[in-house]
Amino acid sequence: MKVVIDTNSLLSLVRYYLPFDKNSTLFNFFKSKIEEGEIIIIDKVYEQCTYNAKGLVITKLNFLSDKAFLKSAKLPYKTEMLLAPSPAKFLRMMENQFVVAVQRKKLTEVEFDNQKEAHLNDADIKQIILCLHLINGEEDVILVTEETTDSNDNKLFKKIPAMCKELNIKTMTLPELIEQYKEIEFSFDSVY
Repeated sequence: MKVVIDTNSLLSLVRYYLPFDKNSTLFNFFKSKIEEGEIIIIDKVYEQCTYNAKGLVITKLNFLSDKAFLKSAKLPYKTEMLLAPSPAKFLRMMENQFVVAVQRKKLTEVEFDNQKEAHLNDADIKQIILCLHLINGEEDVILVTEETTDSNDNKLFKKIPAMCKELNIKTMTLPELIEQYKEIEFSFDSVY
């Protein structure tokens, strides 16, 4: 199984899970899965992690700032030259299925093209395109995101889970992913 993980999931990991990870069980588990290439962090997500929440993800997952670790784990995964497996079909989907019609009507053709081009280079789309490539290579792939299909905050394009549903890419949240790994055993210290 290959897991492509988004910025907000990594942020949730370091904010809400690692503070309770007293024995570094979860920390070490994620480190090993990233090192083995089972959990993939793309370049756009890595870049977001360097500045979102003042670089908290890179600080707390300190192995992500270790050049030797990054080199051995082949991180971050380069997506600059990554194109959708069927580029013309994917572009049509961007223009039709992935767009929020109400927001689209507010834009001129030039404005829409500019926003579409920017979105094609965004972390969300690059993660989806990587998933499509992995699926074409007959990998079992999951895109981990904290986004829901509900409300898109008046954005032009739908959220990750909605696009993935159209493309038959499995998605799950961080808690659902952690639940998949039966080898992780948690123990919490009593606060009382």
